[in-house]
Amino acid sequence: MSDIPSFDEFRRVLADLPGPDLEAATTVMQREVQLTKPRGALGRLESLTEWLATWQGRTPPRVQHPRVAVFAGNHGVAALGVSAYPAAVTAQMVHNFTQGGAAVNQLCGQADADLRVYELDLDNPTADFTHGPAMSEEACARAMAYGMMAVETGIDVLCLGEMGIGNSTSAAALCLALFGGNAEDWVGPGTGLDAQGMARKAAVVAAGVAANADLLSDPLHVLRALGGYELAAIVGAIMAARMARTPVVLDGYACTAAAAVLYKLDPRALDHCIVGHLSAEPAHRRLLDAIGQEPLLTLGMRLGEGSGAALALPILQAAVACHTGMATFAEAGVSTRGGEGRATH
Repeated sequence: MSDIPSFDEFRRVLADLPGPDLEAATTVMQREVQLTKPRGALGRLESLTEWLATWQGRTPPRVQHPRVAVFAGNHGVAALGVSAYPAAVTAQMVHNFTQGGAAVNQLCGQADADLRVYELDLDNPTADFTHGPAMSEEACARAMAYGMMAVETGIDVLCLGEMGIGNSTSAAALCLALFGGNAEDWVGPGTGLDAQGMARKAAVVAAGVAANADLLSDPLHVLRALGGYELAAIVGAIMAARMARTPVVLDGYACTAAAAVLYKLDPRALDHCIVGHLSAEPAHRRLLDAIGQEPLLTLGMRLGEGSGAALALPILQAAVACHTGMATFAEAGVSTRGGEGRATH
């Protein structure tokens, strides 16, 4: 990629993304039906193992070296009162991450995951998108390229999250521009807004979409018009992970909204991604329906910072442990019924 990246370069990358490894998927399915359990008895754990193998391109799949990448950026619209917290909290929380004091630090410790935090020019937030684009094409493309750096060799699974006061406003604006409806359909309380605050937030979202109407026919220009540096970095990380055959776990509403940019460019661009949890942010369910994703967990969380994605890692590890550690019917001397790999007990 050139020193000054452009959207055209990313479009070329998108046109050449690797597809699924069907041989690996078949190998996993063949073993799955031989394991000492009724077929399908482990439910989604079975499909998760197949998904991991398909996008890692190997059997058995592994979740031994997961990484959680949290991108942090500030938003110009935060000055419009769209959050219950000031923009200074972004940098303060980044410091908390580095000191090990955030929820995501504890969740990474539980899953033995490597946590990396990436700051994107916190002293210089994006522009107020109610007056024009949040970012230039060059600035947006640079943030995407920066996000690609989070994908290094040796990572089994990449969990993506974000930190940025005002980013649920940006996420709502992205969703409105990408999927239509009304601003109220996509706006929620975020960090704890009351009804008056949510009405103000919806007005900002509607104003942002109206101010950038000439850019909304192209998803990448929607990203630069209404997104943020950290959301653009997530887009880049998802693309790089696909090229590196690294499965991705997305966090909540803002993270999924960033991923939706790629979905609108090509629905297959998110085939290597799953969503870790359903956020309590009301529009997350609407967004997941729009992109055809079903979350792993529903725990009423709305923290961000990659917490829901990190919490999904032990489930992936459990799926692989069952697939690799269980005995087959033949190994265990357990009889089957009807030749379909179902136990008689």
